[in-house]
Amino acid sequence: MKAIRERTGISLQQLAKDIGRDPGYLSRVERDQQGAGAETLHLYADRLGVPIAAITHKEPPSDQDQPGPRDHPH
Repeated sequence: MKAIRERTGISLQQLAKDIGRDPGYLSRVERDQQGAGAETLHLYADRLGVPIAAITHKEPPSDQDQPGPRDHPH
């Protein structure tokens, strides 16, 4: 989450102000020290202009976007 926010050029303080959340809370969420509710996640993603999946997946977005064969058990 933090990497995506930083790529958008939005500070943690500005994001917190924009979505009505405490900066300390968002910092803990970004560091995976605290969970976030669905509403907060949606506000966060909407403010950054990314799909909710971009901030809820653990893999870096670049890994998800790579085309290629997928391993499927047979």
